[in-house]
Amino acid sequence: MPNVISRFVKTVDRVNRGIGRIAMYLIFMMLAILLYSSISKTFFYPSLWTLEMAQFTMVAYYILGGPYSLQEGSHVRMDLFYGEWTPGGKAWVDAFTVVFLLIYLGVLLYGAIGSTEYAMFYGERSNTAWRPYMWPIKVIMCFGIILMIFQALSEFCKDIARIRGVEL
Repeated sequence: MPNVISRFVKTVDRVNRGIGRIAMYLIFMMLAILLYSSISKTFFYPSLWTLEMAQFTMVAYYILGGPYSLQEGSHVRMDLFYGEWTPGGKAWVDAFTVVFLLIYLGVLLYGAIGSTEYAMFYGERSNTAWRPYMWPIKVIMCFGIILMIFQALSEFCKDIARIRGVEL
């Protein structure tokens, strides 16, 4: 494989591994927010922001952790036939199916960018009592989708290399 592709794969994998390892800890932040919510509802005045902030944290956890999950092969697969195939056969199927993943992610990014532009231009807020601005979580979603596209391209390059008998 050309040197530029090897560098691309290593860079994308390194960046997504770092972001994914950091994103893993967002689950503890979400738990802390929900614990605070339970305590404040029981002993103090209920907080307006806790449920929605927990939802935003979960979105960030899911979106930023997705590329790392793809890199580690942690996504759910139907192993009825796949598990018995050779590594080369798996690489052929993965290289074929990643094209559909990239199409899906492209459409998702197109919609996410439009939604983020709308939220920024019009100052969109949530329809709750807390009424936070929506653009920060939408920017995180766009960033996570871009990271997922890069990781899918990295996996595609690894599959092509595996088909050719080379490991990246």
